[in-house]
Formats: sequence, structure tokens, C-alpha cells
Amino acid sequence: MAIMRALTKHLKSPKAFGDLASVDGSTNPRAQFAVHNPSTGELLAQLPDMQAADVVIAIDRADAAREHWAALTARERSDILWKWQQLIVNHSDDLAAILTCEMGKPVAEAKSEIAHAAAYIKWYAEEANRVYGETIPAPSTDRRLIVIKQPVGVVGAITPWNFPASMVARKVAPALAAGCTVVLKPAEQTPLVAGAMIALAKTAGFLDGVLNLIYASDGIAIGKELCSNPKVRKISFTGSTEVGRLLMRQCSDQIKRISFELGGNAPFIVFDDADIDAAVDGAIQAKFRNGGQTCVSANRLYVQASVYHLFSERFTERVRQLRVGDGFMPDTAIGPLIDSHALAKIEAHVNDAVQKGAMVRCGGRRIGSTGTFFEPTVITNVVGSMRIAQEETFGPLAPIIRFDDPDQVIREANDTIYGLAAYFYASNLKRVWRVAEALEYGMVGINTGRMSSEAAPFGGVKQSGIGREGSRHGLEDYLEMKYLCMGGL
Repeated sequence: MAIMRALTKHLKSPKAFGDLASVDGSTNPRAQFAVHNPSTGELLAQLPDMQAADVVIAIDRADAAREHWAALTARERSDILWKWQQLIVNHSDDLAAILTCEMGKPVAEAKSEIAHAAAYIKWYAEEANRVYGETIPAPSTDRRLIVIKQPVGVVGAITPWNFPASMVARKVAPALAAGCTVVLKPAEQTPLVAGAMIALAKTAGFLDGVLNLIYASDGIAIGKELCSNPKVRKISFTGSTEVGRLLMRQCSDQIKRISFELGGNAPFIVFDDADIDAAVDGAIQAKFRNGGQTCVSANRLYVQASVYHLFSERFTERVRQLRVGDGFMPDTAIGPLIDSHALAKIEAHVNDAVQKGAMVRCGGRRIGSTGTFFEPTVITNVVGSMRIAQEETFGPLAPIIRFDDPDQVIREANDTIYGLAAYFYASNLKRVWRVAEALEYGMVGINTGRMSSEAAPFGGVKQSGIGREGSRHGLEDYLEMKYLCMGGL
């Protein structure tokens, strides 16, 4: 199988992916942690479990390389990023196989994610050449006022398990393009594809110390060192709001720069003037992509009363057709949940809803005794007091909520601490503009269930995060602005 060939290349013959010697050591060589396939429970790898002392070494290496990397021309950094992007494209099948095996998503989705990761690297290879300053009209003839932009410095990047390839690219590529050096800690559940990508980066020609990888199971200890070490000037993190609060507190003593993409509780609103078939298609995409394990997954489906029955029937019928299974099976649409904790959470949400009067229209149960599979589930008669209406499920569970008043549904959609993504379907142009502007979210999908693009700013408001990734704005988060006042001219 492709996965076995890919894992063999990455773990046993690392030179097939590049020299890993600088990233796979540990100050405690006996400490290891296991990586398992969530579909089968199979042991994939035993990796060195790095400790805080290893993070200090990686930070020191990044700091030592910082000035040299920043001193390269933008074109020189761009050329290396281009080479990395091409290597990822050339190895996309192997990378996708590794991703599916450690995360579980269908291999077609994994290939799409690898292509998305390559697109981010390509974008920032181009953007590296467009870090512009400015000249400001001076108040007197003997002065010149100039603004330049310089790299922040050493960046600590912490990536999640649900998109273990694209999240690496989305954080690392702009940092490198800006002239920063990076210490990367991928999620302990899915470190293998990150390791393969970083190895390819080294083959592309990144200088020693520019890009450093930390394999570790203790994310709290690693995060604390990254946040407290004064040589790290910025933290970029994607994960839960709870962990984001912890990291933010740890960064506060040094007023460290941060970019956080945190939790979400995305509403998906279907108004009575919507194209119902298009709305069903969009809801399937927004809810069940990656098995519902996305930060922008539709978590609350609001449907106006006059089209509630029609939408519910068509949507439920489509969900019944979704095939669940191992990501390598050809017809699989939904893979496993990442682990047993995720399985327990979705079961708790279903049980809570049923106890409070909701109706399970399809699904609602785990599948088999091997792996962490759960049936794609639709629940109706949902009210605001249920956990599924208040919490992010992060699984293939779609609660449908009836509404009558368009103004009230906007208030309910906004009634959350989160503000990452929202979706709605409507035809009336006046309504489209009014709703788009009224929703308190960093991203709004209008008559579409997918909106992520390397060219657009990705991020949230309220407690869903700080800063943006992607687009030209994503590069600005890794640059400091410096004002130069030249007198005596």
C-alpha cells in the first residue's frame, strides 16, 4: 500500500524526504510516544518524545539562524519556498497517504489538503517579494519620513490534528517569507505528515536552524516554553479557545505577539428565499467535510419555518447516503473521529439532545468496535438549551433548528462567545447585504459551504481568535513596522 511505502520512506529512510537528523533527536532518547491509525488502532510509529529542554535547543538554533535568514533578499527566500512547494506537489500521493493513515480522513480529502498546503506555500513564495514600505510627506524640507518592515524574529508555531498539512503551510510559509525562523510543534496525534513536509523543506534548501520541528506528546510543557522563552517573539496557534486563553496568559508577561485561530460555533442559516437544493449541497459540505472535524464546520443549522420540512427531508436523505469507513476505501465519504474522547463527546451531545426532546432523524450511534467511527447524524426539534446548540461538537452531527423571525435568527446566531465562520443561503439582494453585515463573524459564506482560500484572510472575532492567516494580511502578522525619521537633509 502507498501508506506503507510512504511511512517507510519517512521513518526508516529519511533521506528520501530530506535530512531529518536535525529534528528527530531528544535529550532523553528513551522517551517516546506512539502514533496510531484512528481507523484501525494500528501502531504507526514510535517517535522521540521531546521535552522542554529540547525546545530550548530548537529555539537557540532558530535564534542563531535568524539574522542570516532575514538578511537574504526577498527573492532568495522566495526561490527556496518555490522549491519546497514543488517538492510537496511531487510527493503529494505519499504525503496524502501518511495524512490519511494518521488522521483518518478520506484519501481524496487528504490529497485536496496537500494541494491546499502547496497553494499556501506558493502564495507566500510570491508575497515574499511584495513586502513594501512607504514614504510619508514630511512637515519640513530638511526631513524624510520612511516606514520599513522587518521580520518579527523567532516564531513558535503550534498546529492542530484536523488539518495537519495545510495548517503547517499556513503558519510556516508566511513566517519564512517574512524572514522569520520557526520552531514548529505539530499535534501529537498527527505529527508524521508535518515531519515529512519539514524534511522536504530541508531538501528545498532552507538553512540550518531556520525551520525546527518538535515531536512531543506534552503540548502544555512545550507551549509553556515557547511562550516564556524571550528569544521567541511571536506565537501562532490553532486549537481550542481554552488552550488559547492559557497561551495568551503565558505570553502576556513579555507582551509577545500572537496569532490565534480558536474555536467556533458556526451557524448555517437557510432563509425562505433560498435555493433549497443548493442549500442542502452547501450544508453537506460545511457540516460533513473532514467528518465535521473542522473549526469552520456548520454547528447549528437554522432553517426558516416555511422551508423547514422540505430542507430537513432532502438534507436527511443526502446524509443517509454518506458512506463511513477507512479513508483508503474508494467510496468513503467520512472517516473516523480522531480518538475516543471525540467519540464520547458526540455521544454525549446526542444523548443530551434526545433527553431534552430532540428527534434523531438518522444516525446517532457509533459504528463497530474497532476504530472511532460514528454514523452521520441529523437531529431535529432542537432548542437553544441543548448542548449541541451551545457547544462545538466537532463531529458528523447536524442539529436543525426551526426559526420564524429573520431578525431573531441573527440575534441567536450571534449569541455566542465565538465568531469564526458563518454561512447563510438567501436570494434577495437586500437581505444578503443586511445579513452579511449583521453576522458577528470573521468569515461569512454566502450561498456557499466552502470559503477557504490562500488568497483570502482566514480568522475570527470575539473568542475565536486574533489575527489572520492567508492573503497579504497573513504576511503582515510576521512583520514589524519601523518608522525612520531622517533629519539634517
